[in-house]
Amino acid sequence: MPSDAHLPPDPRGVCHLVPQHPVLREAPVGSGPVILLLAGEPSGDLHGARVARALRERWPEARLLGLGGERMEAEGVELLAGLEDLAVMGFVEVAARLPFFWRLERRVRRLLDEGHIDLVLPIDYPGFNLRITAAAHDRGIPVLFFIAPQVWAWKAHRAARLARTADRIAVILPFEEEIFLREGGKAVFVGHPLLDRPDHVEDREAFCRRWGFDPDRPILALFPGSRAQELSRLLAPFTGAARLLRAERPELQLGVARAQGARFPQEATEGCTVVDDGRALLRHARAALVKSGTSTLEAALEGVPFVVAYRTHPLTFRIAKRVVRVDHVALANLVAGHRAVPELLQDEVTPERLAREVAPLLDDPERRERMRRELAGIRNALGEPGAAGRVAELAAEILHERQATGTGAGAGRPGAS
Repeated sequence: MPSDAHLPPDPRGVCHLVPQHPVLREAPVGSGPVILLLAGEPSGDLHGARVARALRERWPEARLLGLGGERMEAEGVELLAGLEDLAVMGFVEVAARLPFFWRLERRVRRLLDEGHIDLVLPIDYPGFNLRITAAAHDRGIPVLFFIAPQVWAWKAHRAARLARTADRIAVILPFEEEIFLREGGKAVFVGHPLLDRPDHVEDREAFCRRWGFDPDRPILALFPGSRAQELSRLLAPFTGAARLLRAERPELQLGVARAQGARFPQEATEGCTVVDDGRALLRHARAALVKSGTSTLEAALEGVPFVVAYRTHPLTFRIAKRVVRVDHVALANLVAGHRAVPELLQDEVTPERLAREVAPLLDDPERRERMRRELAGIRNALGEPGAAGRVAELAAEILHERQATGTGAGAGRPGAS
């Protein structure tokens, strides 16, 4: 279900900005462009790191500032705030963290007011990034928005707003380009970033040896998510369903994917193998249980038949039912244009119901093959690898245009295009 900010709450219960430092008190001279990248979730950090790398390949002397996580920082992005403090998900949870976001927004606006940012590059995270996009536009600073808000699901008015305030919109789902073009925006389908993952996946023998699986027995993969809120609502039903399935299939092995930073109670995963390599787990599984979101596209790309589950705060769900305009919650189904994989929502997410939906994917080869054909179609619709490089190309286009017209913060400065 789309939301304005996606991440778990800060376990400390306190939000912190990175200590203030003299960011850009004087205009850089003769250097590369100064680019502000804004990511607010783990996936955005990953995509932002790839974009940062592509930007540095084009402009080795570029200065990159922004919001993000360890991956972006490792690529040379100077962080104003980290992911642990940007972490919220859902209507109710966001409300409790508003003071922090107000402080952060004021700080970013002050940075824009200094007048030395050549390009703002927001990455997803629409509740925050759309406001910064508008602020940059009002100050004459160009914006390249990467991973557009899900206007096809809800808040359709955002399409016109973003089309008006962004110089380019780099979309990652094939049906999004036309939506923004209709609103007069300059939208470009750059392909999905998941296609850029290096294909360094262990073969089955090596994977099973590493994690203690028997390569001759089937594996059921469980993907309950990485955020604390997701885990609190999905881990127990997923492992409960897995145990029900194994009770009737003693040969079945259970693997739980653990995302970076996720913590599982030991009793919740008893009888399961916790695996840190989720992609390999998907590739070598016979079937999977997957939380909604980008994970459904990851499963589709690996070609593993799966069932999708979605649970959130009951109040959040009631609000969402009134405003969400799509027939599916799984991105894989949205790309397919129909229900290619089963979806279970809220009270449907019980061990018994999950087990009932997964059972045919374990037992029926014909059913598995039909779903694999559906998943292959989804893969083909996601475009070609190279999204980050295309985003860097769009950044160069924008800066060249501003240099040619003499507009924008760094328009008259060498190295800004």
